[in-house]
Amino acid sequence: MKKTLTFCLFLLTGMIAKAQDTDNYIAEHAAYAQGLMHDYKIPASVILAVAIHESAAGNSKIAQHLNNHFGVKGPNNNLEIRSSYRDYLNADESYSHFVEMMETREPFNNLFEKYDQYDYKGWTYGIRRCGYARSRSWASQVIGLIKKYELYQYDERPEGYEEPVYEAPVRHRVKNRRTTKIYTVKSGDNLSIIAKKKGITVKSLMRKNGIKKANLKPGQKLKL
Repeated sequence: MKKTLTFCLFLLTGMIAKAQDTDNYIAEHAAYAQGLMHDYKIPASVILAVAIHESAAGNSKIAQHLNNHFGVKGPNNNLEIRSSYRDYLNADESYSHFVEMMETREPFNNLFEKYDQYDYKGWTYGIRRCGYARSRSWASQVIGLIKKYELYQYDERPEGYEEPVYEAPVRHRVKNRRTTKIYTVKSGDNLSIIAKKKGITVKSLMRKNGIKKANLKPGQKLKL
């Protein structure tokens, strides 16, 4: 009982520490994200949430060793890890490069005409649609972080600002429906004749219908 209680306390402590790490990460980078928002008009909440998501709140290997907080690929000179991600002098340089990419690269630069600095949902869905992430759930995960940590408080929304309403993209699943074809046995039919007509083997026909004997009756239904 004592061991179980100790283990539970260990897990709880770990969860609290993880949550605190994210809060500390936000406190460390919020001011810089706001400065970038003032210069580029991208919501600070989006900048922070993307960084949290891509770097595991600064705990990922590429964040620790390469100062890469946005999963940007490119060359690096790091000797500690082998990685296809580029390196930065510090976290601020990584943050600046992210917003510069949004401003200078197509199709991201088209988002500035569509969304203002207060519309974190529009920006997040837009960045996803422009190909920043392959995962279909990426946008909802980033928006979830913004809501969980109330990152929208850093967007300096004016009083009375009405948040645009967006419907989350619906994933359309194509169902592979197989329709079972039925053949009605006619007088004079046998398994060989039916199999030849339908382009299947006698063995397959018997297996699908659980037939052990070759005797068929007119009117009998067979699965093809």
